[in-house]
Amino acid sequence: MGIMTESQAKAILTKVVGLSKADQCTAQLGGSTRGNIRFALNNVSTSGVLDNIELAVQVAFGKRVGTATINQFDDASLERVVRRAEELARLAPENPEFMPVVDKQTFIATPTFSAGTAGMTPEYRAKVAAESIDACKGANLVAAGYLEDEAGFVAFLNSRGNYGYQTATSADYTCTVRTADGRGSGWVGHNVQDIAQFSAAEDVRVAMRKASASAEAKALEPGKYTVILEPAAAAGLISFMMFFFDARSADEGRSFLSKKGGGNKLGEQVYGPQVNMFTDPAYPGAAVYPWDDDGLPRQRMPIIENGKVANLNYSRYWAQKQGRPAMARPGNIIMTGGTKSTADLVRTTERGILVTRTWYIRMVDPQTVLLTGLTRDGTFYIENGQIKYPIKNFRFNESPVIMLNNVEEFGKPVRVKSDEADTTMVIPPMKIRDFTFTSLSDAV
Repeated sequence: MGIMTESQAKAILTKVVGLSKADQCTAQLGGSTRGNIRFALNNVSTSGVLDNIELAVQVAFGKRVGTATINQFDDASLERVVRRAEELARLAPENPEFMPVVDKQTFIATPTFSAGTAGMTPEYRAKVAAESIDACKGANLVAAGYLEDEAGFVAFLNSRGNYGYQTATSADYTCTVRTADGRGSGWVGHNVQDIAQFSAAEDVRVAMRKASASAEAKALEPGKYTVILEPAAAAGLISFMMFFFDARSADEGRSFLSKKGGGNKLGEQVYGPQVNMFTDPAYPGAAVYPWDDDGLPRQRMPIIENGKVANLNYSRYWAQKQGRPAMARPGNIIMTGGTKSTADLVRTTERGILVTRTWYIRMVDPQTVLLTGLTRDGTFYIENGQIKYPIKNFRFNESPVIMLNNVEEFGKPVRVKSDEADTTMVIPPMKIRDFTFTSLSDAV
């Protein structure tokens, strides 16, 4: 059982908070049922289902905090985990940045649950693998991929009466297709809340086309090029940048959003005027829980408006110190765009490079968010609006801040999963001028 009903969860949470003798207490239950299937070399290698529910109890005596977890829920176990948290709190040093638990809040439920995704069966997972494998076998290609689905819940209660309960689902599919000789590679990824929006048979064709088309890659000189970044490629860079939308690091001079002489760049023009980004917990197809880790209610909020920094993330402690209202941390990142597909952007490009995917991204300079990484799984040269030939992969050195000042056009945003950040993102494909490639990579 990976999901408790609301009545089951609330009964446990109420009992736990009632057991606590601390000055304050927060109890949180989280659980899920996760199914998966993995395939490689055109064969299924592993599959399984995992159920788990965990209770976390955090208490405080003054500014001394202790936390304990458990996955048993009988009365004796609940008593034990509360007392353990209290023991740890008494031993802990005082936290100079301690903040009390949040008062009772009002949450508006968001559409995070799909019955279809929650009801996924082993037979369906096997069908996804079979559709991926059979299509590749028929074309003398080799498939490796992974499907993971999750149905879960979160419930919490604190000693001031702040309470929430909600369920959520998601499914994530990735597939890498190689030519039989290993010289060509293509990739596709699809992350959805509702499995009805996913078709493995359609998705795998994308990776197959790229694998077949990338087999005879040519070397192109490193330099600055116009690039079309597919959404997954762009998300890898932009998600790194979002780590720096923290007011404290900016105010303390540790961020590209730090202002010379002190303070931050809130309200300043940092990006091109066509760049807009916001968070919205109820965004269709990318909804998230309506509260953050502190139990504050999330709401739609601009992050970047017409290239200007509209909001930064203030922790409750830093908001109090700076005299600003405390606001919930975003659970998703939505970037606006246009209506064109990636193929449409290619057709309007005289000369450029199409990048399927970026990976192995590492920070070079946090003050400018200069990143380095590699392209992979299908990189192509564009000429006169057409894909002319595959090219060898590049290492890039680029800042997403500079990149978003060099936007020529955005395409239609899609939901993606970034390996760099555990955040739901909706990102458009984008055409960027003067993107910097520094060297070649022989890897496919």
